[in-house]
Amino acid sequence: MGPTTLYGVNAAITGVICVAAIGWWLASRRRLAAETVGRAEEQARQLRQQAERDAENLRKEAQLEAREKAHTLLAGAEEQARDRRQEILTLEQSLADKTRALADRLATSDKVEQALRARERALAQQEQNAAAAVARSEQLVADRHRELQRVAGLTADEARELLMKQMEADARRDAANLIKRLETEARENAAQRAQQIITDAIQRSAAEHAIETTVSVVDLPSDDMKGRIIGREGRNIRALEQATGVELIVDDTPGAIILSSFDPFRREIARQAIQRLIADGRIHPARIEEVVEKVKGEIEETVRREGEAAAFELGLYDLHPEVLRLMGRLKFRTSYGQNVLNHSREVAFLAGIMAKEIGLNGHVAARAAFLHDIGKAIDRDLQGTHLELGLDFLRKHGEGEPVLQAVAAHHMDIDWPSLEAMIVQAADAISAARPGARRDILESYVKRLEKLENIADSFQGVSKAFALQAGREIRIVVESDRVSDEETVWLSKDIARRIENELEYPGQIKVTVIRETRAVEYAR
Repeated sequence: MGPTTLYGVNAAITGVICVAAIGWWLASRRRLAAETVGRAEEQARQLRQQAERDAENLRKEAQLEAREKAHTLLAGAEEQARDRRQEILTLEQSLADKTRALADRLATSDKVEQALRARERALAQQEQNAAAAVARSEQLVADRHRELQRVAGLTADEARELLMKQMEADARRDAANLIKRLETEARENAAQRAQQIITDAIQRSAAEHAIETTVSVVDLPSDDMKGRIIGREGRNIRALEQATGVELIVDDTPGAIILSSFDPFRREIARQAIQRLIADGRIHPARIEEVVEKVKGEIEETVRREGEAAAFELGLYDLHPEVLRLMGRLKFRTSYGQNVLNHSREVAFLAGIMAKEIGLNGHVAARAAFLHDIGKAIDRDLQGTHLELGLDFLRKHGEGEPVLQAVAAHHMDIDWPSLEAMIVQAADAISAARPGARRDILESYVKRLEKLENIADSFQGVSKAFALQAGREIRIVVESDRVSDEETVWLSKDIARRIENELEYPGQIKVTVIRETRAVEYAR
């Protein structure tokens, strides 16, 4: 084998080796690349999984944080809502209090306005009276001037005769008044026997002069109780007013509430019910209805017992139970401040005594007198006068005709059907007119005194005028430099004549004119 052949073989072997080495290297590179790609893919997959886990954790954390924030915001919103609701309730309560206070102020302002209007009318009337008095005085002055002008043309004898005639006319008028008083005294002396009978009956009656009034104010243990009586949003006070028919006035009066109603029977039920609720402490609509119903039943029983006791005291044992119940209700009714049940009992006692003294039927007189005002127990519920309602009620419950006739005539609406009816009317008048029985209206009394003083003040020369003894006497102080002693006599007569013409009054009014002259000097 030659060298060329060996060289070729070596070259071939070398090439094969090179090719094998290159192939091995390429295969290694491919394996390395494949491994690198696998590791990269594995890392990418791990990174993706880690990213997904991180994202899930972040999402859960975000959700948890959002839930915590939402819970915090919700709690804050609920707290704000509670505060807002409490503020609204406080404002509503304050508004209700202000509304009631405003209503009270409006009522007060209405009363003040009415009083002012009444005063304006009185002032207008006084101005008219003053204008009329001025006109009359001017007319009188003009008449006097004409009279003086006419008299000036007469002789002294004629003027004296004219003056004597005028004095004679005045004397005749005074004599007529004196005769009238004497005739009245004569009639009173002629009726002395009747007075003795009436006086004896009144003395044996021995009625109290005190007037029973219905209480319409409920005392509270504390001002906090007002809120409990009003209740949440006013439900308790509405329940009380609906159950009793009485208006409750809760104002700034400390420790008290006022019950307003024209029916004293309802006011008494409301008063007792509220007192029991305060003592019990449980104040809510259901309890209010229960207590009011219970009090109504007890009051009805009390009414029945009062009627029976009054009838038993007078010896009237056969009255119908419904009649006794209505008579008992008169305990909660007043007329001009006089308790009607006590008034009926007193009238029956007086009528019975007077009838027996003059030989009449005392039982009929006492029975009719006791029942004469029974209609006042039902005239608030039905249409009609108390006389008509009372007669219908008594007729339905079997009262006899003599009693019905006496009841019908006690206000002199019909002619006297019997002597017993006259006795009942007289006893009714005595019970109503005795001192302390009834209250006079203060406003009319004050106006009468003011008018009496105004009449005296309207005369020239009058300094001051004072009405005394409830208007039965007026004392007038005149200015001594303008009115002489002789003129005071004529002034008293003129004032008395003016009072007779312009005022209406019982009995007589004493007019006293006082003139005083004082001389004052100081020793120095």
